Amino acid sequence: MTIDLDAYLRRIGFAGPRAATLDALRELILRHTETIPFENLNPLLGWPVPLDLPALEQKLVEGRRGGYCFEQNRLFQAALEALGFRVTALAARVLWNATEDAITPRSHMLLRVDLGDEPYIVDVGFGGQVLTGPLRLELGTEQPTPHEPFRLLQREDDILMQSRIGESWKTTYRFDLKPQYPVDFEVYNYYLSTHPRSHFRTGLMVARSVPGRRYTLRNRQFAVHRLGGPTERHTLENAQGLRRTLERDFLLAVPDTPELEAAFERLT
Repeated sequence: MTIDLDAYLRRIGFAGPRAATLDALRELILRHTETIPFENLNPLLGWPVPLDLPALEQKLVEGRRGGYCFEQNRLFQAALEALGFRVTALAARVLWNATEDAITPRSHMLLRVDLGDEPYIVDVGFGGQVLTGPLRLELGTEQPTPHEPFRLLQREDDILMQSRIGESWKTTYRFDLKPQYPVDFEVYNYYLSTHPRSHFRTGLMVARSVPGRRYTLRNRQFAVHRLGGPTERHTLENAQGLRRTLERDFLLAVPDTPELEAAFERLT
């Protein structure tokens, strides 16, 4: 089963050459992260999160919604493969706000893209700290992206992904290079989208990156993070404000359902 590549490229506004090149990869990542936001409305509202390609196209492309890592990176993988890229799915243990030696579940999906003999790490699904450019699979080197610099470090048998925020390096996750398959992510996805203690069921998380800024929404707290500048924070007071913010700042086609207002009332 293949992706409707024309529809996907229209969705992200990509009009460059359809070739498996580094320049194309950079632009595809940037366009995707600017137009398809990270969001978890489906699990928050108690709706299923299917990962089959037709469902992802219906939601993220035709429905102008977003999604979390499994949805984002699975769709992006299909688009890259349709363009002739060699792509391998990988899994990671998220360490955001945890110690580097913490053993967390393999609950995150990322991609390895091989361009000739040069491997790159690609990830369009890590929320407010998403990679907006590819990283060479090269350890210990600070690498620029359109937003923060990132680096990869060896830790035992794993690789740490880190971003530089201000003057400090912050670890986002750890991963290895063992290939993963769609059935592997089905298990992780089922837990994250259905378990009553999953953070995707109990809180709202939305993010989008634009030139020079990152927008994030955590429950009722909306923030605009400016690269090299101050962060603006606002508290959303009602469901109408939530809907307006989702549509205006995150470019979301918000579901027209009373469940959204009920969910907002549960947020703190």
